[in-house]
Amino acid sequence: MTQSNGKKRILFVDDEPNVLSGLRRMLRGMRREWDMVFVENGAQALERLSKDPFDVIISDMKMPEMDGAELLTKVKEQYPEVVRIILSGHSDKEMILRSVRSAQQYLSKPCDAESLKSTIERACALRDILANESLKAVISGIETLPSLPELYQEIMEELQSGDPSIQNIGRIIEKDVGMTAKILQMVNSAFFGLPRHISSPQQAVALLGLETVKALVLSVQVFSQFDGKKIPRKFMDSLWKHSMATGSLVRVILKCEEVDKETADDAYMAALLHDIGKLILAESFPEKYQAIIKEVAAQKIPIRHKEQEVFGTTHAQVGAYLMGLWGLPDNMVEAIAFHHVPNECPVERFVPLIAVHVASALEHQGSSEIDYGEEISREHLCRLGLEERLEQWESLCAGQSQKGS
Repeated sequence: MTQSNGKKRILFVDDEPNVLSGLRRMLRGMRREWDMVFVENGAQALERLSKDPFDVIISDMKMPEMDGAELLTKVKEQYPEVVRIILSGHSDKEMILRSVRSAQQYLSKPCDAESLKSTIERACALRDILANESLKAVISGIETLPSLPELYQEIMEELQSGDPSIQNIGRIIEKDVGMTAKILQMVNSAFFGLPRHISSPQQAVALLGLETVKALVLSVQVFSQFDGKKIPRKFMDSLWKHSMATGSLVRVILKCEEVDKETADDAYMAALLHDIGKLILAESFPEKYQAIIKEVAAQKIPIRHKEQEVFGTTHAQVGAYLMGLWGLPDNMVEAIAFHHVPNECPVERFVPLIAVHVASALEHQGSSEIDYGEEISREHLCRLGLEERLEQWESLCAGQSQKGS
């Protein structure tokens, strides 16, 4: 999508000329890096999109004739590869709920230049994770991720009961990979004007409140149940067990390290979501992915090698791409992207990535359902001066695994 001159193309839509003028002034310094187009309504935006390729569209919410939610829905359907962001000063809950499925991120006005620039730059940088344009378009169009049937049923029953408990709802969401990802998207973007850094589903639902969670789940249907014809039940169970067990081992590792609560929360959530790319690929390409699962079991090779052969990318990059588009924190996206190859990550210190990499490998080694070729990158840990820590982590995690078995 990037032009041959190397510039990213950004489309701004707002029915107030003064707002567009303000954006032009605010972003003047970015003209060498971005080609920016400013239009006043949805019809003009769709006309421009039909003529020229764009990387990102940023639209106001409340516009006459075609509002932001309707515009971004059309963009998602017709140009799914374009990153979709709402920039709005309106906090009308009903309008926000309408935009939740079509917008990947939400920024509230007034938005300072740095926040706007960093959001756009991050969205553009993410696009480079995936080279395959058709795959990029499929993943960008994803609104929800499938949940385990019993957990989906559990949350529906809880929400429709006479006296639903916000604590129970948080606990159910935290047990499901798809629900966790979606609720973190809601709270880490500015959809509901919450503090920008929330890593726990329990904290998220408490801040959103019961009525908003009910509306999101029952009316907007931000969660969905997995289709047994598309994804084998055994695969879902294995993915769920590995994700939860990796989360438990990450907590064991973090107890040894002096990390702040924010980093610890991010590491745990990254552990739950580190294999979410498998879920995305299995849901989006069911026949191809079922064939991959069978071949991997028969040939005893790492699943990521087969994914690379078939899709030109791996579940790690696919998961990082979608979670990044959904606005999850950078260190979580980084942990998802590099959990097999931490040496390829430019950050050289103990971060959530290291904890997730080690925990995932140890969990696979101690499990009967092995992801073949899952090994700890000992050379990389030695380079970071963490080899002695690794011995302690392995010992404590072995104790935790024995407790859990």
